[in-house]
Amino acid sequence: MFLRFFPPLLVSVITLAACATPLPDPLRLSPEPSTAPSATATTPSSARSTPTSQLRSHAPNAPKPTLAPSPTPTSIPVTTLLFTGNIVPARCVQAAIDKLQNYDYPYEEVRHILQAADFAIGTFNATMSEIAPRTGCVPTFVLVGDPRNADALARAGFDAMSVATNHIKDCGLTTCGDQAFFETLANFQRVGILTVGAGKNETEALQPIVLSANGVRFGVVSLGQHEQGGVFATAEKPGIARLNEENIIRAIQLARQVADVVIFMPHWGPEDQATPTWIQRQLAQKIVAAGADLVVGNHTHVVQGYQTLDGVWVFYGLGNFVFDQDLNDHQQGVILTVRFQGKTLLDFTFIPTHVSEDGRVRLANEAEAAEILERIEAASQALR
Repeated sequence: MFLRFFPPLLVSVITLAACATPLPDPLRLSPEPSTAPSATATTPSSARSTPTSQLRSHAPNAPKPTLAPSPTPTSIPVTTLLFTGNIVPARCVQAAIDKLQNYDYPYEEVRHILQAADFAIGTFNATMSEIAPRTGCVPTFVLVGDPRNADALARAGFDAMSVATNHIKDCGLTTCGDQAFFETLANFQRVGILTVGAGKNETEALQPIVLSANGVRFGVVSLGQHEQGGVFATAEKPGIARLNEENIIRAIQLARQVADVVIFMPHWGPEDQATPTWIQRQLAQKIVAAGADLVVGNHTHVVQGYQTLDGVWVFYGLGNFVFDQDLNDHQQGVILTVRFQGKTLLDFTFIPTHVSEDGRVRLANEAEAAEILERIEAASQALR
């Protein structure tokens, strides 16, 4: 792993090609796109020919590349995708928002990073509903927040959100049914943030979204492992896409019909565990074998390790981005940025973050950033 210091920010940079271009200032993650990026929810209507992905060109056991400068061909623009850990504007975070009457405050110190990417994608693990009562800053497993959180996420720079999460149906009322779930999806739609991984039935929940920039279509699918409150969709019931082998294959096939690069976002793994479990690793192998080009997971509320499988990068978990958990390692996470030149994955970057109990995210200081990166590396070594 290569570490680059950008005071006061510590960033981990992993370069996949021996002659890859060095990253620019991490606060300006990509050049202006030659064509305006677009994002659409997509239901494939027919199979299309798909260019062969070049994401597997770097062998996992190849010698470590260098960061020697080499000009990037100007004819192939670079596209930057950004991913965060869990976003939960509920409980103490919602209580702090209500007190301050400022829905933007969780993101104010990192907004410039989110907005610098061509596409910013989060993982939302709560509901945003008018009917769901606020819990206040108390211990509870009911994670509900105000619909205005969607507006704040849009202003922060998010383009898409994985919602194949175990708290996406939280309500706290026995008579709520699926109303809070549908309100959450509607609130994201209202502010222009695409959602992936949930719908009115299983077929809809498995559909990809497509993010297009610089002539490349990035297809995103998301499936969840954890059942809570009847969260899994069926042929007749709304909910999230269940993470199993059959659905893995189906979701990737649907995405491959309409995308050049397929990104799989699983919501998986037990809470509090940095080293990915045997089950996670088995699922990752199935996801890669089914044809995913990049895997970015979440759920565990702590950062997890990463590895390559058949040349495909698998990031098991990015920790918490916005949440009120008070354990030190639960207040830590990483923003992951991945740069593509055309359909080729150039490199990825970890930007360590810290979130306070009231939900405000900041860049980790140098000492904490080093601690976070060391934990990720330790967990990753266990996978090799």
